[in-house]
Amino acid sequence: MKKYFQFEELGTNYKRETIAGLTTFLSMAYILFVNPAMLSLSSIPDLPDEMRMDPGAVFVATAVAAAVGSLLMGLIARYPIALAPGMGLNAFFAFSVVLTMGIPWQTALSGVLVSGLIFIVLTLTGVREKIINAIPSELKFAVGAGIGLFITFIGFQNAGIIVNNDATLIGLGDLTNGNTLLAIFGLVVTVILMVRGITGGIFIGMIITAIVGMATSLIAVPEAVVEAVPSLTPTFGAAFENFGDVFTIQMLVVILTFLFVDFFDTAGTLVAVANQAGLMKENKLPRAGKALFADSAATVVGAVLGTSTTTSYIESSAGVAAGGRSGFASVVTAGLFLLALFFSPLLGVVTSAVTAPALIIVGVLMVSTLGKIAWDRFEIAVPAFLTIIAMPLTYSIATGIAIGFIFYPITMLVKGKAKEIHPIMYGLFVIFVLYFIFLTE
Repeated sequence: MKKYFQFEELGTNYKRETIAGLTTFLSMAYILFVNPAMLSLSSIPDLPDEMRMDPGAVFVATAVAAAVGSLLMGLIARYPIALAPGMGLNAFFAFSVVLTMGIPWQTALSGVLVSGLIFIVLTLTGVREKIINAIPSELKFAVGAGIGLFITFIGFQNAGIIVNNDATLIGLGDLTNGNTLLAIFGLVVTVILMVRGITGGIFIGMIITAIVGMATSLIAVPEAVVEAVPSLTPTFGAAFENFGDVFTIQMLVVILTFLFVDFFDTAGTLVAVANQAGLMKENKLPRAGKALFADSAATVVGAVLGTSTTTSYIESSAGVAAGGRSGFASVVTAGLFLLALFFSPLLGVVTSAVTAPALIIVGVLMVSTLGKIAWDRFEIAVPAFLTIIAMPLTYSIATGIAIGFIFYPITMLVKGKAKEIHPIMYGLFVIFVLYFIFLTE
């Protein structure tokens, strides 16, 4: 075991790797409760039941997909990087695809499945690198920042801080409302924990908020803490039910969005965490293909189980900071996700007021990419800005990406920089134009 994970070469041991795996788990455990709330659209009242995914089944799918992905990453790629259903991608799945586009969640799962299969093919053939390189870095940064704003917007809505206003579209909510006050309390606590650098600050913030909610009778006290694992039946295999419905322009854009965002998340996380751990060699990532395969395979498994795209988590950097250097840390994290399956009764205490601070903080972390965009170049600033601002204003990550990818070739051509536009970008331009034409039909 020590030899396989190269403990001596990496200067690590079982104790250090176990602590690292636990640290990573605590840093990303919030997804176990946020993801079921997202995919079941629990914060949206008066929706038909068929639009909501079963939260218990999504909880199980989230935990198992995270365990499988982290295990594959640990055993095959041997990196201290854990995986779970990605923030941003789950928001796109629930709020853009299901709620706004009106696409059944079963069909949305089919889209996730197809994107995962395409990801596997592109990884095995090496085409993935060409696609990533074809998309300008500024647009990649803009997509990340835009998703951050979108998630934060959802967090403010779920907290009741931002509400509908017939005169101005949106406005400030009732700050005297009990649940809104609880969410604000949670936000303040989480910010304090994050500023102090407390490991698992988001997760701990959710726990404290839930406890205060129960103490003030805003949240019902659960009858149990540990219980039998919920049934996967409501979501398992649902990705195959409407598989034939994915072959439309609208679903093509959905699949491309799943694919692109997963590309960016995975590539950025792998490089960032590997750099932090000192695992990069001559500016290249060893076993990159295996790492990407683990990521894409986890997406396929997650889709079959019943959850949105599974991706590598930047929170793995917390485990690396705790000393993690090998894949054994990810194996430990995988085991903890499986253990978490028995704590489903806690889903009931994780209300919108509890998850809202987590969404807002994740948004803050994601918009850090804004500083990497060349705002002094107007031909770059326009498509980047439109990508970012369109996501929260149109309530759609896909629309934001589409607008940015349409404007980029236009501004670059006018600027006389046609040679800097990769042919793939022209193809995407056509696809996204067709997307808007289709939407108006």
